[in-house]
This record gives sequence, structure tokens and C-alpha cells, in this order.
Amino acid sequence: MRWSGQKIDSSNAKPTLLGMPGLVRSVQTPDFTGVTFHEVIAKSALNRVPASSSMPFEWTVNPYRGCGHQCVYCFARSTHRYLELDAGDDFDRQIIVKVNAPDVLRAEIGRRSWRRELVALGTNTDPYQRAEGRYELMPGIIRALGENGTPTSILTKGTLLRRDLPLLSRMAEHVPVDIAMSIAVFDDELQKAIEPGTPGTRARLATVRAAAELGFRVTVFLMPIMPWLTDQPEHLEHAVSQIAEAGAHRVVYGALHLRPGAKEWFLEWISREHPELEAGYRRFYGTASYAPKAYRQQLSARMRPLLRRYGLDPREDEDQPEARRVARSAAQAVSLEPTPQPTLF
Repeated sequence: MRWSGQKIDSSNAKPTLLGMPGLVRSVQTPDFTGVTFHEVIAKSALNRVPASSSMPFEWTVNPYRGCGHQCVYCFARSTHRYLELDAGDDFDRQIIVKVNAPDVLRAEIGRRSWRRELVALGTNTDPYQRAEGRYELMPGIIRALGENGTPTSILTKGTLLRRDLPLLSRMAEHVPVDIAMSIAVFDDELQKAIEPGTPGTRARLATVRAAAELGFRVTVFLMPIMPWLTDQPEHLEHAVSQIAEAGAHRVVYGALHLRPGAKEWFLEWISREHPELEAGYRRFYGTASYAPKAYRQQLSARMRPLLRRYGLDPREDEDQPEARRVARSAAQAVSLEPTPQPTLF
């Protein structure tokens, strides 16, 4: 049992979690003030991505639900509502930990039917959030994938990735491994306000450099780019120059998008911290999840030449309305193809 002696009374836990299938216990620790970890025994670790998704992978693994990074804009906030928890404070402070994730993943990808398709980590909540320092689930997950010969990608804001770089480097000798670091804000004060639980920008750039020195072609996700907060030409120029200096290979960029759950939480933050921007944000996002198309086109026109000038491969965010429409059409076309019928003779 983890964190012996720090089990909390069930009366302090979220009532909706008490009946959760697989719940082992709920834990608080002085190292994570105000945070409750709900340890669960998961039946499955692999998640299949819907065919209509624009994402370039079909399988994901998320050892945690909820995230201590507390990013105000996090798109995954709405997933906490499936647990009857709120997408705001609960997402930051009620963390679900799949304590058996490495073992159940090993069993799933050990089946004869597994085709060794790419498995993406970090697509919903961060596998290297601070809790990983306690639970240490990622080394077992990496070993399971590597020993099975399954290609892997990791997207994180966590500098704890450096702990596992030697393991990932050995894995990359015989199976493809992609590493990406998310760095959205290059202003220390703003970063602490909008991503209070994340490592600092310099520490993340140092992690990019450490991975690049081991031979990884690291991608940096310069996103979300937030209107009037991080889209100034000088901010973007500084960001791109720092990313290039850290040895990154390419940059994926995209404007902020706010889906239900994240939208309410972010707009509340804007109203409180930047009231002068509230009208503009409500104009952009009041009835939409994505920034206006004209804004995104303007952003792209600035970013592409800037990235090329610094020798970085520019890629736009694939999670945009246009990409989603194309993916949805492709999925529908596949579903409409006639299914071969068995012959009678």
C-alpha cells in the first residue's frame, strides 16, 4: 500500500467516488496540500481514440485522471464530469491514480491480437505531473511498451521526464519513440498565474535540451497561443528563439480553444485576473470553442515564416475545426463502404 498512515476518512472523500468501481482508497499527504489522490484498480489501460478524431493515433494510455498542473485552459477538464466531479477545482485537486496501470497494460498488449500500433501518452492528462514522483507508474508503462515493441509518443509539461530519459533512450534503440514538451508561456509571472502547478519554462527548455542531446528529435507544443496574452510578436519571437536554442526539431502551434468545462473556468479566470480582456474573450469564445478563423489564419501567417527562420519544422495544431471535418468525413467514408457478404455456396 502506498503512503502508509496517510489514509483519510471516507467522510472527507468525494461522495461520488466512494462507489467507484475499483476504488482502493483515498489519500492525502502534506506534500500535496489540498489534493486528494483516489487510488483505483483499473480494468483497462488502453483507450481507443474515436475514428472521427483528427488525432494521428488510435490508442492512448492515461495513468492519471485530473491534473496537478492546474492549467486554467486545460481542454481535459470536462472529463472529470464523467465522475460527477466539477471541471474546475476538482480537476486540479481530486486526482484519480490507476495504480495497476503498468500491469494491466502489459497484459493488454501481450495479447496475440495486439498489432503494435502507436500508443500516445499525455493526450488527456499529464503522465509526468507531480504525482508521478510518488507513484512511479511511467517506468513500468515504458518497459511494457518497449518490451512488446510498441511505438510510443509522450507529450508532457513535466520535467520529471528527465528521470526516464535513459530508459526511453534504450527503448528507442529498437522501437520508435517520440518526445514532445508543451511550453505555452514564456513570461514567468503569467506562467505562474495560468499554470500554477507546472515546472518553470526554463526547466522545461532544459528538459528539451537533455532529450535532444540523447538523440531525440523533440517536438515543442507552443500552444495554446492566447489572444492578447501570448500572441504579441515579441513574445512569439522570444519563445521561438528559446525553443530553437534548446535543440528542438519542430514546433506544433495553435490558438487557444475552449471547450465546455475549460471555457467556464478560463473565462472566470480572465474576468478575475484580466478584466480588461473579458469583452474580447467573450466575443471570441462566447458561442464558440475555437478562435475565429480569421484570427487563426493571421496567426498562421506570422508563425510559419518565424519558425522557418529559426530552422524549425512548423506544424499547425491538428485539433482544429478544419482538421476535424476532414477526419470526420474520412471516417464516414470508411463506414459507408460496402461490407463483403458471406457466400452461400
